[in-house]
Amino acid sequence: MRLDKNSDGVDLDAYFRRIGYNGPREPSLSVLNDIVHAHVLTIPFENLDGLLGRAICLDAGSLQQKLVRSPRGGYCFEQNGLLLLVLEAMGFDVAPISARVKIGYPRGEITPRTHLVVRVELEGESWLADVGVGGLSPTAALKLELDREQETPHETRRIVRDGDLYIHQALLAGQWEDVTQMTLEQMPLIDREVANWYTSTHPNSRFKNVLMVARAAPGGVRLTLLNDTFSVRDAAGQATKTPIHTPTEMLDLLAEHFGVHLPESDRDRLPLIRG
Repeated sequence: MRLDKNSDGVDLDAYFRRIGYNGPREPSLSVLNDIVHAHVLTIPFENLDGLLGRAICLDAGSLQQKLVRSPRGGYCFEQNGLLLLVLEAMGFDVAPISARVKIGYPRGEITPRTHLVVRVELEGESWLADVGVGGLSPTAALKLELDREQETPHETRRIVRDGDLYIHQALLAGQWEDVTQMTLEQMPLIDREVANWYTSTHPNSRFKNVLMVARAAPGGVRLTLLNDTFSVRDAAGQATKTPIHTPTEMLDLLAEHFGVHLPESDRDRLPLIRG
């Protein structure tokens, strides 16, 4: 499907250099999985601009400038917004799907519908790609098939049904944990802009009160910076946590493990959030 006018002007060469992808470009499942894997291992999930009070823009030019050329990371509307544009430019049949993040919340609690997932149609089958759900971004596309355990380069995943809801789950330390919840309703750009405004500016938004940075690493490893704690979780689900004592330590971790190098003006303003 044609998304909107902002689908134009995608620099595929620059994007592929950014994620280190040198493979074929025809629409296929193997290409989709390779791009998702490379993206999650390269472009970090992060909400630093929201904490710095900077506007987050979702047009194609802004997404490419920030995530591809700067290079920085971003959160779901930026990450999956960029992936939507890239896949469409490659000829994939894609659609933006709205979702609710459920990590850390009980099934019955209603969380904001402030998440974006990419639905991809390939040879009569539906797949979901999500490079923007923080430390649990799947490193492969997930087949939209119920109750099927799906291996990825990192955690095992599945999609289950609860009434009208589709629940994406990850197998963590032997337990199935909810990651996102969907109705499979599409989320056009105008709806993403409204949700993005809330997420990045509302004083009660989690992204205005918690510092979150995450990236997948080879061998099933996950790297996460949450407020004043840096975590390395291995393929078995065991996490090694290191406390961060000073803003300088935080900035050094951002540069070393996530490739985020902030200018001096932002380095002085980025808060080290305790707890």
